[in-house]
Amino acid sequence: MIHSTTIENKMLLLVLTLIPGIGSARIKAITNHLPDLTEVRHAEVDDLMNIPGIGEALARQIHHFLHHTATRQAAEKLAEEQIAGLHLYNASIVTILDTDYPPLLHEIYDPPPCLFIRGKLPAAHSLGLAVVGTRHASLYGKQSTALLCRDLVNYGIVIFSGLAYGIDMAAHVATLENGGTTVAVLASGVETIYTDPKGKVWPKIIEQGAIISEELIGSELSPRKFPKRNRIISGISAGTIIIESDLKGGSLITASTALEQNREVFAVPGSIFAQTSRGTNKLIQQGQAKAVMSADDIVNELRPHFTISRSGSPDLQNNQPSNHLSPQEETIMRCMGSELVHIDALAAASNIDVSSLLVHLFELELKETVVQQPGQFFKKKIF
Repeated sequence: MIHSTTIENKMLLLVLTLIPGIGSARIKAITNHLPDLTEVRHAEVDDLMNIPGIGEALARQIHHFLHHTATRQAAEKLAEEQIAGLHLYNASIVTILDTDYPPLLHEIYDPPPCLFIRGKLPAAHSLGLAVVGTRHASLYGKQSTALLCRDLVNYGIVIFSGLAYGIDMAAHVATLENGGTTVAVLASGVETIYTDPKGKVWPKIIEQGAIISEELIGSELSPRKFPKRNRIISGISAGTIIIESDLKGGSLITASTALEQNREVFAVPGSIFAQTSRGTNKLIQQGQAKAVMSADDIVNELRPHFTISRSGSPDLQNNQPSNHLSPQEETIMRCMGSELVHIDALAAASNIDVSSLLVHLFELELKETVVQQPGQFFKKKIF
């Protein structure tokens, strides 16, 4: 059951996170077991052992922490400082006891007891998808990310990612450019945006969505925090889309976590010669991810899991992406005629350089108006 929390309970949850060895799953068990969280302060060791997942050793650890005056007071002081310092970053804190805590995230085995937020969380009924991938994104990966995010935004879908270099950043930028809502989940405190120190992207994310983290403000970044962050990205989303990943990396950890959380996993297939596609192709090959080539593939897969007609929910039936062509795409189509045309000839006829032309042709392929043939020849698609 989700309750509303008082400042006292917010502080108490922060204090609990500071107890060595307790972890998010056991804090969730405590909140489920105790209708009034403040009762944990007076619980004896035997009482704590009645909570699922808490054995004698941990029960004694919790009891000692909360009853040792100096230890408890130091933790309470830190919690007070965290809450008092929120205004410095125009931030807020939401806990697993709050009604506005993300409902999908609350379902996972080990939801963060507290989330620090800059910006505004999407509405509880919003449909959200995670888009993650390699930090070393290729042009193909960035194009795929931009096109998928653009069309997913047209469906009213919220895009979650990790604000890392490469695919993550491309997902946030594409969402913002298309007027969508995006949420960045950090492995650091919400005040530290180490991948965007000049503030080219993150202020816009706050305007159109939120930056969130379970880490305390001022906490140091460490490698162990990234897998923790990844479980939030997948847990807060209805599904995770992997766009470019090698055989090892954070994206595959996110995919694995999503599967453990009973979430959908999608992957964009890539060239068998591309190192950045080895991980995504393997996910598809092993049946761990569904191959996707358009936003429609994703939405059609998710459609049975949502009550589309529910009041306030994204209307996936009536919000289809448009195949409207841009002025440059219309020029390309006029120059193509009805026969196969080589890209060099098309570049000369359209007066568009080859690199830009490839991007436009890629979009036209996704809009199913152009097909590519071997040897960089292109042809209008016949319907």
